[in-house]
Amino acid sequence: MPTVCTTIKVSKDGQYILATGTYKPRVRCYDTYQLSLKFERCLDSEVVTFEILSDDYSKIVFLHNDRYIEFHSQSGFYYKTRIPKFGRDFSYHYPSCDLYFVGASSEVYRLNLEQGRYLNPLQTDAAENNVCDINSAHGLFATGTIEGRVECWDPRMRNRVGVLDCALSSVTADSEISSLPTISALKFNGALTMAVGTSTGQVLLYDLRSDKPLLVKDHQYGLPIKSIHFQDSLDLILSADSRIIKMWNKNSGKIFTSLEPEHDLNDVCLYPNSGMLLTANETPKMGIYYIPVLGPAPRWCSFLDNLTEELEENPESTVYDDYKFVTKKDLENLGLTHLIGSPFLRAYMHGFFMDIRLYHKVKLMVNPFAYEEYRKDKIRQKIEETRAQRVQLKKLPKVNKELALKLIEEEEEKQKSTFKKKVKSLPNILTDDRFKVMFENPDFQVDEESEEFRLLNPLVSKISEKRKKKLRLLEQQELREKEEEEELEGKPSDAESSESSDDEKGWVEEVRKQRRLLQQEEREKRREQLKEDQQTVLRPQFYEIKAGEEFRSFKDSATKQKLMNKTLEDRLKLEAKNGTLSVSDTTVGSKQLTFTLKRSEQQKKQQEAEKLHRQERKKLRRSAGHLRSRPRRGRSFH
Repeated sequence: MPTVCTTIKVSKDGQYILATGTYKPRVRCYDTYQLSLKFERCLDSEVVTFEILSDDYSKIVFLHNDRYIEFHSQSGFYYKTRIPKFGRDFSYHYPSCDLYFVGASSEVYRLNLEQGRYLNPLQTDAAENNVCDINSAHGLFATGTIEGRVECWDPRMRNRVGVLDCALSSVTADSEISSLPTISALKFNGALTMAVGTSTGQVLLYDLRSDKPLLVKDHQYGLPIKSIHFQDSLDLILSADSRIIKMWNKNSGKIFTSLEPEHDLNDVCLYPNSGMLLTANETPKMGIYYIPVLGPAPRWCSFLDNLTEELEENPESTVYDDYKFVTKKDLENLGLTHLIGSPFLRAYMHGFFMDIRLYHKVKLMVNPFAYEEYRKDKIRQKIEETRAQRVQLKKLPKVNKELALKLIEEEEEKQKSTFKKKVKSLPNILTDDRFKVMFENPDFQVDEESEEFRLLNPLVSKISEKRKKKLRLLEQQELREKEEEEELEGKPSDAESSESSDDEKGWVEEVRKQRRLLQQEEREKRREQLKEDQQTVLRPQFYEIKAGEEFRSFKDSATKQKLMNKTLEDRLKLEAKNGTLSVSDTTVGSKQLTFTLKRSEQQKKQQEAEKLHRQERKKLRRSAGHLRSRPRRGRSFH
């Protein structure tokens, strides 16, 4: 099938094997005489189950999951009709040509193939019906309900003749049931025997004359029983759930054998009068199993009998079971070279066969301490067997042991997971050379007492305690094994330490707890600092002035320090306020800054002296100009 096979059946003449699957929904017919696929037909929807009405493949009825019933003839599709409710199973009553459909309804719908119309349905007491079957001997119709009951009807009278409560009978002293068992499989055998399978994994064998089961067989998996078949030659019942096929004796319930395929099962078909099983699995390939004990191989594959005869093992004792093979060098070490050619040695290939009892006697005489070596070997083997039952030692690095143990546990959990996705496997940090220094250099040791680690990992504390216990157990086991290797005669200890796991608190409570601990530690540090401050004696501190600077006052130095700590924007604002800064716009649209440097006291005095000097010179110049312009007084001569 392309993906999954849902149901598989064999025609009455044994020549054709029909199977349905998906996706796309289809039916395939295989011709066993030609060992090939005869035809394949695609369908509109998935098939719930189907029935072969003729001896060959010429008349087939399919029940689809969309309430349609589809009829196929030898040439292909013939007719399609619909039932009112979704169907789950149906059976064909040959004497009246009636099809009985059960499903998600309390009614059993009847379709008469001779008249081509629906008849009055059978009204059951159940809310829904899961499976049904018709006894071929007397025509009794039985349906299994979701309430765990089996209702039997007489098709001739259309009346119910009995109700069987199987849910209560399926509960035994050894079984553990968490929900109400429903009927998931139903099969008649002969006139009086009926087997019922439940959704909780029990198979009940009934005699129709009694309401108590003759035998209750539990699959121990808790999975619904999907199919039941009777094998009359060995009085066996073949019951199957999605995981296993069990074959057990119907008289005693003793297990005959079991098959556990690799993939989940959907349906099982027993090839008539043979030991071959056909299975429909959750995989493209359908399973074929041949068990020679159940019966011969079908005639279209009779070569299987020859193969099983060739593969059959007949254990026979060999001639040299009680002899020891020794070489010529071994005889020289034992001092038995003079026995070559005597009846005590039998030449074989490049050595000899000698009696095992003679070999042990000579070995003991040559090496009297051989028994002690043998005893030590046995003790070593016993110790190795007990080691396998203990916790396996892991080689942990010297640095970050807890981190390495955490990575190893995560790797083991990934390997133990049953659902594995096909994704690219990430490299392991322990084996990656890029992270090798993290487990070798002590500078990379994780500080678990730091505030950041404790707040980011509030739940790590308890888990780390468990890992520390495990580390101590591993170290104790390693020391114990070293002592056992030194003294092999010592009695190995089988005591196993049991680790009790406490209930973990919530994440929020752990965070609050860690915060309280950190606050308490901070208070203790402050108290210790306060004690140290109280004990210290204050002494005057002297400050040294840098070269080239004049000390004026602590106030000026403080203001200067504050001014240096301010940003450029604040300093510009302060200088503009003091008048030492002028900002003007230029013709190109940008800003122009002009700074006026502050003068020192000495520069100011010098500037004032120069100003006075200039004023005095101006006065002298004015006085000299006035004297030149005055007229000279003297006598005039006419």
